[in-house]
Amino acid sequence: MEDRLAILAGDGILPVLLNVAMPDAVCVVFRGVSHQFEASHPFIEARFEKLGELFEILKSEGVEKIVLAGSISRPALNPNEFDDFMCGIAIQIGEILRQGDDALLRFVLGLFDQNGFSIVSAAQALPNLVAEPGMLTGPHETQNEKDIHKADEVLALMSSADIGQAVVVENGLVLGVETLQGTDCLLQFVAETDPILRDSLKKGVLVKRPKNQQDLRVDMPAIGPDTIDAVSKAGLAGIVISPHTVLLIEREKTLSLAAQKDIYIVARDAIS
Repeated sequence: MEDRLAILAGDGILPVLLNVAMPDAVCVVFRGVSHQFEASHPFIEARFEKLGELFEILKSEGVEKIVLAGSISRPALNPNEFDDFMCGIAIQIGEILRQGDDALLRFVLGLFDQNGFSIVSAAQALPNLVAEPGMLTGPHETQNEKDIHKADEVLALMSSADIGQAVVVENGLVLGVETLQGTDCLLQFVAETDPILRDSLKKGVLVKRPKNQQDLRVDMPAIGPDTIDAVSKAGLAGIVISPHTVLLIEREKTLSLAAQKDIYIVARDAIS
């Protein structure tokens, strides 16, 4: 089959959801990287040390497009097991590994591009994963208008420093920012904050947006049912996301759970 899509899968439910929607896609997992596919599910097990071999397999399967989905940690490479392709770029790899994760990601994307594969985002592959502008569920967000404004100011600073994609603000006070540990850790930190430091009458808000210059083809922010549970435990009123650029994992379940817990979700652009 020509013009097939390959799902390069990391951990989490997103690769599985993509494959359910696109059953003809070729699924690729990487040795040493967690994934949620059943053992009986047909997939190709690839190795980072043998990307040249993976390219040839994908071409033989008629794959022309790839989507990277799920979390993939930085690989531990064994140079003694490099195939010819990897041996040819070993010096470049060594230099890139000394840089940040963004540089490594751009380098890997460039390798796929140079070998004839188009890279599409999960949202391009499955458009209903993102939200149009507007209220998705819950009461109106005007109760947190000033907090949202403050959060957008903080996110702009965080983006320029490449720190994170989310912040929690309550009654004008920043309760926490997302760092390398992710949104779940941010919300747990907020939940464990001493009540003395919080407003007992007015609940805060989680605002999550992509960073400036973020490559949304492979690194798009996301919320899902676990986010709703964590927001509820953190005692927050709602969630603000950017339209078109934040994934809604298990959309119906996420919105239903938010409604049950009286948490609003709104998709709106940052306040300028």
